[in-house]
Amino acid sequence: MNENYDMLAKCLYGFESVLARELRNLGAQNVKEGVRNVQFKGDKGFMYKASLALRTAIRILVPIETFMLRNEDDLYQQLSKISWEKYLDENATLAIHSSVHSEIFTNSHYVSLRSKDAIVDYFRKKYQKRPSIDLRHPDVQFDIHIQKNVCTVSLDSSGESLHKRGYRSDTNIAPINEVLAAGLVLMTGYDGSQHFVDPMCGSGTILIEAAMIANNIPANINRSEFAFEKWKDFDEDLFALIHDSLLKKISSTDKKIIGFDKAPSAVRKAQNNVENASLEEFIKIERKNFFEEPSPVEGNVIVLFNPPYGERLEVNVPVFYRQIGDTLKQHYPDTSAWLITSDFEDGLKNVGLRTSRKIKVFNGKLECKFVKYEMYSGSRKASKQS
Repeated sequence: MNENYDMLAKCLYGFESVLARELRNLGAQNVKEGVRNVQFKGDKGFMYKASLALRTAIRILVPIETFMLRNEDDLYQQLSKISWEKYLDENATLAIHSSVHSEIFTNSHYVSLRSKDAIVDYFRKKYQKRPSIDLRHPDVQFDIHIQKNVCTVSLDSSGESLHKRGYRSDTNIAPINEVLAAGLVLMTGYDGSQHFVDPMCGSGTILIEAAMIANNIPANINRSEFAFEKWKDFDEDLFALIHDSLLKKISSTDKKIIGFDKAPSAVRKAQNNVENASLEEFIKIERKNFFEEPSPVEGNVIVLFNPPYGERLEVNVPVFYRQIGDTLKQHYPDTSAWLITSDFEDGLKNVGLRTSRKIKVFNGKLECKFVKYEMYSGSRKASKQS
C-alpha cells in the first residue's frame, strides 16, 4: 500500500470545505467534498500524516471493496469473496461499524451482525479457526456503508474518534467537541497572526485548539493510539519519520491567546487541560466576568466563544444575550467577534448587533448558528470612510 489509494475523511456537517482545505494544504490529491465527508487520494505515509495533523476530521477510512446489492443475501455472499487474511489473522479481534441508507437494509445493527458472520465463517472454513469480536479494543475495525444498493467496505484507520486528542482530562457540563472547536477557530480565519480571546472559556477546548493552530502543532500529537498501528502493514519507522517531521514544523506565535471564565471550577479545569496539552506558555487563563471586564488586548483581535445554552444555561436568556451584545459594543471595539449558539429566538435575536456572517453548524444533535459580528470603534459608516 505504498502507492496512492482512495481514502475518505468524515467530518461534522458544515465543515466539509474546511476539511477539504486542510487536506489540500497537507498535500492530498483528488480532493472531493461530500456530505459530512471528503474523499481524497494519498499513500500510506499520507494517511499517517493526515491522522496526526487534520483538525476537523472525525475519522479516516480506507475503502477495500465496493459492490452492488440486489437483496439481503448478497451482502453475505459478496463479503465471503473478500480475502480477509490480508487484513487480519484468524486469532485477531475485530469490530464492525455499519451505516445504512437503503431500502434493502434498514437496520445497521443487523448489517453488522451479518457482516461479522461472513468474516467469521470465511476464517472457519479456510483455517478452522475464527477471529473474535472486541468492541472496545479490536485489532482491526471495519466500516460497512450501504447507500441505496451500493455497499462499501472500509478499514477504519482511526479507531476511536479523532476528536479524542488526549489532552482533555477535565470537562464542564456539555463540553464542546475538540473537532468542532478546531473547525470554528479555522472558520474565523485565525492563523496566529492575531490576538485570540475566549471570554467564556469553560474547560478551555477552544483556546487549546486555537493555540495548536497558531503554533502549527499537529492536532493529534498527544493521542496515544491509532487503529492503523495494529494493521498488518503498519510501518513503524515511516510513522516515526512523519511524526518527527511534523514536530519540526511547529512554530511559535508572539500574539496573545487569552481565556477567562467567572467560575473558579471552570478556570481550574481549563488550566489543567492546557497543562496536559503542554501549552502553558501560549495560553493565559484568568477568573473574570466577561460582562464586567474590558477587552484584555488591543489591535487585531479575534473573539470566539461558546456561551452557555440549553442545559448549561439557567438564567434569563434574552437578558443574557442582550448583555453579550452590550459588552461587545462597549468593550471590544475593532474586533471580529464570533459565537456559536442554539438559542435562536430568545438568544440571538436579543444580541442587538448586526451579523456579518451566519453559518449553520451542529453541536452534537443541536442545530446551531455560528455568527460573526464586526465590532467598530465609532459608527460602522465612519469606520468605512476612514
